[in-house]
Amino acid sequence: MPEHHRSKVLIIGAGPAGYTAAIYAARANLRPILVAGLQPGGQMTITTDVENYPGFADVIQGPWLMEQMQAQAEHVGTRMFMDIIVSLDLSKRPFVATGDSGDLYFGDAVIVSTGAQARWLGLSSEEIYRGFGLSACATCDGFFFRDREVVVVGGGNTAVEEALYLTNHASRVTLVHRRDTLRAEKILQDRLFRNPKIAVVWDSVVEEILGVPEPPEVTGVRLRNVRTGALRELTCEGVFIAIGHTPVTDLVAGQLPLDPEGYIVTTPDSTATVIPGAFAAGDVKDKIFRQAVTAAGMGCMAALEAEKFLAMQEDDAARRAAE
Repeated sequence: MPEHHRSKVLIIGAGPAGYTAAIYAARANLRPILVAGLQPGGQMTITTDVENYPGFADVIQGPWLMEQMQAQAEHVGTRMFMDIIVSLDLSKRPFVATGDSGDLYFGDAVIVSTGAQARWLGLSSEEIYRGFGLSACATCDGFFFRDREVVVVGGGNTAVEEALYLTNHASRVTLVHRRDTLRAEKILQDRLFRNPKIAVVWDSVVEEILGVPEPPEVTGVRLRNVRTGALRELTCEGVFIAIGHTPVTDLVAGQLPLDPEGYIVTTPDSTATVIPGAFAAGDVKDKIFRQAVTAAGMGCMAALEAEKFLAMQEDDAARRAAE
């Protein structure tokens, strides 16, 4: 028999944004519900060494950090549900989310923190080396490739920015692009072509990521020229896939405004959406920074804004009752 779960604050998604929102909402005595979704912990669960999250002098593991955030959220009073939200009705309050289990989750305010998923090439070898020399975030993992040769795959702003960033660490950066021109902004291209540590391989795609499977270690990539079909192998110790991210916004499509890339649009300097009481935090709305620490910061913002919204709703109700 499906159950009904009610809270003042319903949080959908269990990454740094969702867990932080839950911690702040619980400490405000709002007794939040957090529905974890398909991948509790989000992209951090496929991140191995984390060295840039504040508060830890030593390297920590991404999955461990998410376990600690979940434990903290539960410790202060968050009710955690390992369910997957399949639909969300924002047409009236309380908002109603339906779980894959059939359970219904009601919230006077809702925080959408469903994150974004990195786009991968779809190679079987990606499953072997992801987190072991293969990454989708240079800012997160570039530090581990000091004085090493790396490959960046892509041709847009993200790929060029990642290649430029990696020159701060790597000895050599090779950008592999399937076309003969880049899609990145001209100013970024100029910086790329001026950098002596960067080489570009045109008209090529990655056919396979090469390496040693046990323990996993990247040793190179196999490239195919899309014009001639010729294959070649390129030696490297790290591969960064920079072909974009896909925000997980299926639940709110048609209900909340999305930008051309599919990210939820919020009020400037806020997590508030056009629907009062509905907030968005983390990578589902942030296509610029996409860091665990910025997602956590937005989770804090969303919880504080939800608390303020609910307080105003209670004040209005009390005022109407007194009239």
